[in-house]
Amino acid sequence: MSKLKPIPVALVGCGVVGSATARILTRDRALLEAKCRQTLELRYIVSKTYMRATEFQLDTGLFEPDIEKALGDPEVRIVIELIGGIDDARAVIERAIDAGKHVVTANKALLAVHGPELFERARNAGVAIGFEASCAGGIPIVRALYDGLIANRIDAIYAIVNGTCNYILSQMTAKGESYRQALQQAQHEGLAEADPTLDVAGIDSAHKIAIMTSLAFGQAVPFDMIPVEGIETIELADVKFAEKLGYLVKLLAIAERQSSGLTVRVRPAFISRAHPLAWVSGPFNAVSVYGHVTGHTMYYGRGAGGAPTASAVVADLISIASGVLPLTFSECRYMLGNNPVVRENPVADTAHRYYLRVMVRDSPGALASMTSILEHYGISIASVLQDEVADTNGGESTYVPVVIILHTTGERAVLEAASKINSLPTTGQRCSVITIVDEYPEPTAED
Repeated sequence: MSKLKPIPVALVGCGVVGSATARILTRDRALLEAKCRQTLELRYIVSKTYMRATEFQLDTGLFEPDIEKALGDPEVRIVIELIGGIDDARAVIERAIDAGKHVVTANKALLAVHGPELFERARNAGVAIGFEASCAGGIPIVRALYDGLIANRIDAIYAIVNGTCNYILSQMTAKGESYRQALQQAQHEGLAEADPTLDVAGIDSAHKIAIMTSLAFGQAVPFDMIPVEGIETIELADVKFAEKLGYLVKLLAIAERQSSGLTVRVRPAFISRAHPLAWVSGPFNAVSVYGHVTGHTMYYGRGAGGAPTASAVVADLISIASGVLPLTFSECRYMLGNNPVVRENPVADTAHRYYLRVMVRDSPGALASMTSILEHYGISIASVLQDEVADTNGGESTYVPVVIILHTTGERAVLEAASKINSLPTTGQRCSVITIVDEYPEPTAED
């Protein structure tokens, strides 16, 4: 059997993921060849700094500061974009596409915002974009959605796709740390950036669910239509009450098919300890996918970090080299840019169970005022939890937490009622309103 000609590759960006990718391509070359008969030749490493590359003891002969030389080499067939950001990364990808080169990227922010036009541009040029690494690091969720689950109508995705947030919430639950203490620990462990906004505000999770939704439902989701709430406002009191009630707090990225359209959102939620996602702790990620044939399948692993993400990058390289991904990319109708814009079902029009925590002045009639407001909006109470408070000296009023669990209720009514409760003179601070997410129902025999 004749040996195949090596396929030259240019790597642009040699940070955490780029250096790990380069190490796999050089150190594990024989392993890759033994598995797939493809020989990938890393010809160029283009980067602003080669600190990481030097730490990994990569061949300095691969270092090429001139991006024009790397992108202009007619023998280079694949360009790996790992510089991050939007504008510069987009320029690199567009130039590679226009030069007739395939692209592999982990850039979820770029694809969530500009994916459809980049994918269309690539198809017109007869090349492919590999993006397995963009959604969940080393978890092969992209391939599962467009290939492994192709026989299914996907009905829902529930996902924990930000390791920083999951680590913080896990620390708050397991160790009783405040949000600020848990964030500082995450930064100390290298699991959170100095400016963690993209992670803790839910933006990173929103980028990923936008991409996964397109693949799963065949509908393009404009990024700016996704309602996003982060974990910055989660207080330790809510985490403790969640435990007392049999729940955990998780930041969930959710997409659900409903009769009135598709609902996509990112927000903290209570999930039962029996929920499949409840045991996903620390920096790990998990994606639950619900198909009409398979029912629930779950994909779990390391959703970030150099080595896991590099694993997904190299998988795309092999898929392109073997010709599999280019064919799928051109033919799959659920790829970005191949599908219509989603028919949105506003989150405010959905219905869920809810947790409300209200800091209430310990005075006669305070609880009655709240229940009256809930009754006015047609909201049914499932339970009320109020810990006993000792009498204060001199009968002076204090604020005490009252936790109310609501039956399934329309979100619009809940938010309007919460606004009215916040304006009561007996309310001490804005009440916490957190969705309670139940396990998505399995398909029945008749489905």
